[in-house]
Amino acid sequence: MLKRDILNDLVDWKNRKHHPLVVRGLRQTGKTFTVKQFGEANYESVVYLDLRANNAVHKAFEGDFDVNQMILSITASDPTARFIPGKTLLILDEIQDCTNARSSLKYWDLDGRFDVICTGSFLGVKGFRNPYVRGVPVGYEEQISMYPLTFREFLINTGMDEKVFEYVNKSLSERTIIEPTVHQSIRNLYLQYLIVGGMPEVVNIFFETHDLNQVRETQKRILQSIKDDFGRYKDKNGNDAVNEVLKLRAEACLKSLPVQLAKEYKKFQYSLVDVKGHSPEKADGLDYLEDVGLVVRAHNTRELVYPLEAYKIPTEFKIFYIDTGLLVSQLGEEVPEKILSGDLGAYKGAIAENMVAASFAKNNMSLYYFHAPSGSPELDFLFEKNGEVGIIECKSSNNRATSMKFVLANEKKYGIHPAVKIADSNVGAGKGFDSYPLYALGFLPEKPKQKILETVDVSNLKVPWW
Repeated sequence: MLKRDILNDLVDWKNRKHHPLVVRGLRQTGKTFTVKQFGEANYESVVYLDLRANNAVHKAFEGDFDVNQMILSITASDPTARFIPGKTLLILDEIQDCTNARSSLKYWDLDGRFDVICTGSFLGVKGFRNPYVRGVPVGYEEQISMYPLTFREFLINTGMDEKVFEYVNKSLSERTIIEPTVHQSIRNLYLQYLIVGGMPEVVNIFFETHDLNQVRETQKRILQSIKDDFGRYKDKNGNDAVNEVLKLRAEACLKSLPVQLAKEYKKFQYSLVDVKGHSPEKADGLDYLEDVGLVVRAHNTRELVYPLEAYKIPTEFKIFYIDTGLLVSQLGEEVPEKILSGDLGAYKGAIAENMVAASFAKNNMSLYYFHAPSGSPELDFLFEKNGEVGIIECKSSNNRATSMKFVLANEKKYGIHPAVKIADSNVGAGKGFDSYPLYALGFLPEKPKQKILETVDVSNLKVPWW
């Protein structure tokens, strides 16, 4: 049984004043299993409803949102369900398949006798965004995203001693060399993680067998099952349907990613997407991949100026897999062997760069980079901290960070910026920047989750008469 960091977030949620929780994310990242595991460990009774597989239970949410009436309907369809005030967790799995169930969260929240957690793989996806005729319970729910295992979670599940984590964290924060034996051991595990990735089923297969052939087969099967759902939506009657055109566009965009990332400049180009349609039409397929949580987007910026969102170029971006293991599974059969030998230069550093992008995305960080109109300098990633724009150069070996050094040396043109080099090396430093090993991203401090604010009571507010 894999240990997941999100379990700590769920316990924190339970132990404070809270609203119903919506856990969203890519399919097969372990949402259902983890929420059930949490429920069984922390509640006397767990009531589980699969809203995708069991259409009959949708009727429980069709009438007035009276909690007692909904309980009556649920227990009628499931005689084993037990609702014990203060001791019951209601799990609504695949909440996007029953819009009325999502709308009912406000009333479970106001009632307050039972905790509710929902999971959703298609929340925000075209075809699931529109049918909330009875409203989305803004102010009465909280949301949290669940991703494939991070490198830190991968390490925890190897059984690594907590003292090693403390030592590495201390070395990284104090910018001191990590003892070579420890460094090499973690580096080797990092190379394995690049191949395996963080999809729970794949990680379990790897830990059980260490067979990379089985790992690759499992990754391909998972990716195919995700693709099988492309284009799925709810029609006006609430029935399952498939938008075949959208499905083809999404598949074509996904198929183009290895080629997109193999370029020197990895800007996404619709001309490389082999499907009929102009760029705006193909963009629907790419947006779909992003909506289901399979890929993340990094935007180019016009300037190295805070806030980066104000300077991003909407039409110029790179696309990365949320799980580097899934990316590697789509590359040549020889790529895993190259990675294990330490050759991360395959696909022009795209694998290492994808790892950085995925690590940032899993830490709820927006992704930006800088590529000058002339082509130089090109900075792999930008980040924001304390109102400043920082620079990150990602090197699959320990090559020189030429672009970063050029920007740092030209303060009048580009300004002054904190800078970090992420490379296949130990902790170090250069003129104006710090250098960290690639695996250091697995030790990023977790960014606080954003909570939904409570609804403000405006019923007694009046417009001044003067």
